[in-house]
Amino acid sequence: MRIAIAGASGLLGRATTAHLLANGHEVLALVRREASGPNERRWDPDAGRIAAPGLADVDVVINFSGAGIADARWSTERKAELRSSRLNSTTTLAAALEPAGRCRRLLNGSAIGYYGDTGETMVDERTPQGAGFLAQLVADWERAAHAAPVPTAYLRTGHVFTTEGGFLGKQRLPFRLGLGGRLGSGRQFVSWIHVDDYTRAVAHLLTSTLTGPVNLCGPNPVTNARFTAAFANALHRPALIPMPLPALQLLFGSEMVDEALLSGTRVQPRRLLDDGFTFHRPDLDDALASVA
Repeated sequence: MRIAIAGASGLLGRATTAHLLANGHEVLALVRREASGPNERRWDPDAGRIAAPGLADVDVVINFSGAGIADARWSTERKAELRSSRLNSTTTLAAALEPAGRCRRLLNGSAIGYYGDTGETMVDERTPQGAGFLAQLVADWERAAHAAPVPTAYLRTGHVFTTEGGFLGKQRLPFRLGLGGRLGSGRQFVSWIHVDDYTRAVAHLLTSTLTGPVNLCGPNPVTNARFTAAFANALHRPALIPMPLPALQLLFGSEMVDEALLSGTRVQPRRLLDDGFTFHRPDLDDALASVA
């Protein structure tokens, strides 16, 4: 297949591109600068433009575009950027697709933040939207993708475990220094997936008939306390002192800490499992050992 990827230079974009190329697919990266070769095409999602021939020569589009949720404090300006970086890119891609064109599928980024804080309750794709900024952001993001005239799946992504950046990247240094610890009570759930299973799941969805929301997280969510102990063990370090919440709130702001760090979502990848997908790294300790 010839697959266009928006956000190909990001963490998930790089990993997915490598997996697809290794499995014989051709990847066209949509870039905001001048294209440097036949495997790149310039686009300007804020202006709604994709250089000719647009998306007319690809079989599938994957959209990973979006500013990092936890990369900066949630000021009014930052929240506007989080929205525009997702909605503008999605709207541009959806508008460029033709009902009877070559491209027959859109896999659009999304997140399990849609469910909000669900405590200990297990949720799946049938669970309604939760409360808060993140939940509304994801709902609007998916609504923008719904306008696409081709079958579309929303990749409701959990915390991806990888050696590069992401959820573990922000915690690796303090944990290695022996300063890692649980967040708050530690009872909030972490829904996670190993990067290898993530890229395999995306590849699975290229030819699946699934549309709408698909949870991309592993089948075994754990509490923050369990994750903290397992990550510290994988790094052969102690994790005895809880993270100081006042310092986190000062750095990131109370809203982001409450919604992105202290809230928990216990998610099951129900539709992915029902569609026959098998996880290779469903065990927390095994997954962390491979990326620690």
